[in-house]
Amino acid sequence: MSNTPEGAPAQPPERIVARLRPNARVLFWPSIVLIATCGALGYFAGQFDEVWEIVLLWSAAAALVLLLFLLPLAFWLSKRYTITTRRIILRHGFFVRVRQELLHSRGYDVTLKRNWLQSAFRSGDVRINSGLERPVVLKDVPKADTVQRALNDLMEHSQTVVAVRRQQSESVSDETTVWGSR
Repeated sequence: MSNTPEGAPAQPPERIVARLRPNARVLFWPSIVLIATCGALGYFAGQFDEVWEIVLLWSAAAALVLLLFLLPLAFWLSKRYTITTRRIILRHGFFVRVRQELLHSRGYDVTLKRNWLQSAFRSGDVRINSGLERPVVLKDVPKADTVQRALNDLMEHSQTVVAVRRQQSESVSDETTVWGSR
């Protein structure tokens, strides 16, 4: 049994077009900290004779790795953007998860903003203005120009599908009614 009204075309299933995260270059400095901490730990591990010094060294290394590598990695992993044939789904948050959806059929403006570093890596901030108070921003996505083109195409296709459905549901039947015949 189908939920579509009679005469209306069946909707194609929703497909995932892209799954994105912000550019991984934000993990450059945390990775340098991890490498330097491991190198320093390896160098200083045999230098100390007292147990408390060794415990302090390992504790300091663990704290540095946790605060300066694992937390930035976890925050980077917690941001996801999913683009489907019907909507954009934004998920972010580490302690409090936030999920936001934006339907292509609502229509929106897509703009691309890049700084010099983002241009070098072909990434950028894709701003989606849907008429809400604040625009939705896909921050620092890789291949931002491709994402912008894909969103424009998906929105355009969705607008035509919605318009066709609306016309079919609002159209008058083929029967002709005679008013005031002579």
